[in-house]
This record gives sequence, structure tokens and C-alpha cells, in this order.
Amino acid sequence: MVRANGAVSLRELARVVQTSEVTVRRDVRALEAEGLLDRRHGGAVLPGGFTRESGFPQKSHLATAEKTAIADLAAGLVEEGEAIVVGAGTTTQELARRLARVPGLTVVTNSLLVAQALAHANRVEVVMTGGTLRGSNYALVGSGAEQSLQGLRVSRAFLSGSGLTAERGLSTSNMLSASVDRALVQAAAEVVVLADHTKLGSDTMFQTVPTDLITHLVTDEPAAHDDRAAAELQALADQGVQIAVAGAGAAAAASGAASVSGDGASGAGRGARREMPLPGQRRTHGQALRGVPVEPGGGERERERERARVADLRRR
Repeated sequence: MVRANGAVSLRELARVVQTSEVTVRRDVRALEAEGLLDRRHGGAVLPGGFTRESGFPQKSHLATAEKTAIADLAAGLVEEGEAIVVGAGTTTQELARRLARVPGLTVVTNSLLVAQALAHANRVEVVMTGGTLRGSNYALVGSGAEQSLQGLRVSRAFLSGSGLTAERGLSTSNMLSASVDRALVQAAAEVVVLADHTKLGSDTMFQTVPTDLITHLVTDEPAAHDDRAAAELQALADQGVQIAVAGAGAAAAASGAASVSGDGASGAGRGARREMPLPGQRRTHGQALRGVPVEPGGGERERERERARVADLRRR
């Protein structure tokens, strides 16, 4: 599966071979010892340092449940009448399907898949960049795409990538894609990164968004015993990134996730979530993630404020 797809997640492997993630993790460790693959947070990739990029058919079958949960949660950040940019990727394609229900929305994108998902939305305006078609991910790249973004200003950019680390930020394996993603970032007041757990801790060749420019990270919940992934999330939070953790349906419920179903301001997205910061709210240092301690002091007052914020969001 690694040779065919370039990367696999432990959850996908466990589903395919119908065994536990603990068993899969042990086998992956043994395969790594033989030099057949490299382990990554929540998954494995081909050996040889930087993760190579998989094609769209392979990516579309990786971590599908997690991408759906991430898209549900990210859609709640989008309000009626906003202008946003959405980059290329299978997770952003899932997001676009949910944005079709947001009235008055303007979406600028270089992705044919995102545009297709929004093509029949009655009250959503889609603006395509120029550029040269990159067939492996159905995205427009090159100088034409970058020039069409000059002078543009929108509220948020929603981007995905091949890897995410606290040290280097979001990265991708293709130089042309990275260059367009950087242009998308320059056009936005805030940057929202959509990255499932298989991307955490992975580093690829070309940096697209440094950590200090990432406003929000929407991800799914790592395995409870994945201390490295929890440490990566904590490091991102320590640098001011607001982290929203989506549960993948029944899997999240089975793991005891304290999830809340709710609508964003637009009512576009429904998804399981944990400690989701509201749009525009800066994450406090040490804010709770599963398995990550909250700094002492004011705990009860903070919980009361959080309950009040959730109640207010439900009313809206």
C-alpha cells in the first residue's frame, strides 16, 4: 500500500487488514527496521527522507473519514457573504462541498475540483485563477495563477499540504504548487490549514506557510497513545496557532471524545469537535488538547467562560 500510495495512515491499514492499530503499529515498526518504509505520526511513507507526493487517485482514498470530519468543522468558520480563497487538495475539495450551502459566498480557487464542487451552488460565486493545469492534482499553477492573485484581498485562505511541523509549518512536495499556495496566503488576512493526522510531523521539500502565519489548524484526533503527535500539536499551540480537533464520527465517540455538534455562523458545517476556538479568538498558551495539560490557574473560571461561549454559538 505504501508503494502504491506513497503514504498510508495506521487507521486505514487497520481497517483494511481488520486488526487493531496497536498490531499495525508493531508491524510498521518491523517494516521500518527492514528499511521498507519510514514511520510518520499516525502512518508510514516511502523511505528516503522527504515524503513524496501521491497522485489524486491515491490521496482521495487516504484518511477519508478524517477528511470528512475536518471539512465539517472547518466549514463552521465561514460566514455568509465572505470572500475566501481555497487551495487545491482532497481535503479542501471536501470543504468546498459543504461551502455550497453558504449564501453570498465568493470563493477564489486554483483547483478545478473545488470549482466543480461549487459549480451548481446557486448563491456562491466562484473565481478561478489563470495558470497551467497540473494534472496530478487538477490545480492551476505557474506564473499565470500567481499573477491573477496580485492585488486580491480576502478574509481567509483554506489550504492543505503534504506535511505540517511546528518548526517549519506547512509544506508540499511540488515547487509550482508551493509557489501558488504562497500567493494564496498573501491574499488572505487569516490562514486556515486543513491537515489530517497523517500530515503531522511530516516534512516535505517546499515550505508554503511558515508556522507564524498559520491562524487556525483544523485536524483530526491522533491516537490516544501517539505522544509525538500530541507534542507536535502542543508546539503549534505554543506558537499561537488556534487548533480545532475534529472527531471522525463513531471512531471519535468510541474513544470517549467530548464532542459537540454545532453550526458555525453560517450553519454550513456540522461536526464533532473538541475545544474549538471561535473565529478570531486567539488560543491561550497551553489551551486544552487531549492528553496535553492546561496551565494552572483559573481553571473553573475558564470552563465557565467556555460553556458560555458554546451556549452563545448554539444560539447563533
